[in-house]
Order: sequence, then structure tokens, then C-alpha cells
Amino acid sequence: MEDFGSRLHRAMAERGQFCVGIDPHPALLARWGLPDDVDGLTRFGETVVEALGDRVAVFKPQSAFFERFGSRGVGVLESIIRQLRGAGALVLLDVKRGDIGSTVAAYADAYLDPSSPMYVDAITASPFLGVGSLAPMFETARKYGGGVFVLALTSNPEGASVQRAVGADGRTVAQTIIEEISQLNRGAEPLGSFGLVVGATVGETGHDLSGVGGPLLAPGLGAQGARPDDLRTVFGGELARVLPSYSREVLGAGPEPAALRAAVDRTLADCRAALTAAGQ
Repeated sequence: MEDFGSRLHRAMAERGQFCVGIDPHPALLARWGLPDDVDGLTRFGETVVEALGDRVAVFKPQSAFFERFGSRGVGVLESIIRQLRGAGALVLLDVKRGDIGSTVAAYADAYLDPSSPMYVDAITASPFLGVGSLAPMFETARKYGGGVFVLALTSNPEGASVQRAVGADGRTVAQTIIEEISQLNRGAEPLGSFGLVVGATVGETGHDLSGVGGPLLAPGLGAQGARPDDLRTVFGGELARVLPSYSREVLGAGPEPAALRAAVDRTLADCRAALTAAGQ
């Protein structure tokens, strides 16, 4: 199977550097006039796929908002994943899994093995049991052409106390993660399959992202306060690898499909302008 980095590179070239997070929290369902139950969840997902499935490069469903309804909610998530992939979009499942040994291997099988009903193109992962603990996940991703986005410098303010802590070698925890993921992508062209999550709200990071070689997922845009121009500050010369992620800024425009498409067109245009650095 073609590796995730190559698929992502092509999708961003064809549909733009843009990711839409699918976060059906109760307030958003209410705003759409939908009940906070499995039926509302189903109608929400179907509308998003119908309106946007054939025009956005990457969708990022947040698993927790489906899991809260138990097995029926997970069934809705499985259906949305299939529909999005059928529309030609890539699916990055936001699960932030992280564990050790056979457990992390089982997580990898659940999401990155094509035989699984939850199979997606890529997942998010937490490295705070050590990046090495995720090795079975990386191995499964390589085997089946999947991707993994590892948390590095997140948009929540609480993250800095851990991620910017300095180790005995003088590197921050985040820089250590950055460098270990860079090693996984060494030699990959045109884009590595192992990415980092770096919040668009973090400002000038003081961290070196130049050797990552893989995609840089940038949440925090829109409702969390970051604007497209902030991407230049955070990512500097690595703008070609950035995947900006919006959720409420786009989905809040629903439920009318035309309004959702207009919101995507508007925010995608803003991102394109910001990601086109001088000289590129």
C-alpha cells in the first residue's frame, strides 16, 4: 500500500492544506437543532460527509464524542469513517492513544490494520510514556501504509509544564520528541508518514522543527484563538508541511450544506494566504 505521507502530500496538493475536525459535542448538536443522542450524531455525520467529504483533504473525528454513546456511537463513527474514505478524503482519528507493549500494539491493530472496522489513514498518539513505547504503533503504520501524529507542543496551556521541561541533556521534552520523530522520517519523500502535533496557539516555540520531514498538524485555529497568520510565527520555514485544523469555525456554520462549504472555502483561502511565505 502507498505510504500515508505520499497520500497526504497528494491530498494537500489537490484539495489544499486543510483539516476539518469532527467534534459533535452537545452544544454543537444543539446549535444544529439536533438531539444529543445517537440519532442526532448520525444526522450530524451524514451532513458533514455530504457537504464536505469530496472537498477537504483530511477529516479528524474526535473519538471521545462518539464513544460517549457507547457501542452505538462507535458504530456511527465507523460509518462516518467509511463514508469519508469513500468520498476520497483521508481520515485522521483523534484518539491520542499511548501505552506499552501488547496494549499499544492492540491500539495500532484497532485503527491502522485494514481488517479492522475502525481502520483509518492515521491516528494521534501520546508519547509521554516515552516515544519508544509507541514502536509497535509505528511498525503497524509502516506495514499497512498508515500514519501517526505524535503530541509535541500542544495548544492547551497546561501542556507547557511537561512539554517544555528540560532534561539532563539540555533538551526539552518536546525537542526530544521532535528529534525522535525526525529519525523515523529520515529519507522519506515527498513527505514522511510520522507527524507532530504543534498547536497554532503556542507562538514562537524556540524549538527546531526543520528536520522533521513529516506533516505538522496545527490545531488551535479559530475558536481556540489562533489565526492563520500565527502559522508563520509557529512554523517559520516549515509551512509547506503544515496541516491547519479547524473544527468549530467550520462546523458552527451548519447545518446547511451550502453554509458549511462556504465556511471551508473562506478558511481554506485564509490558510493558503498565510502558508504562502515570501519566496515560496
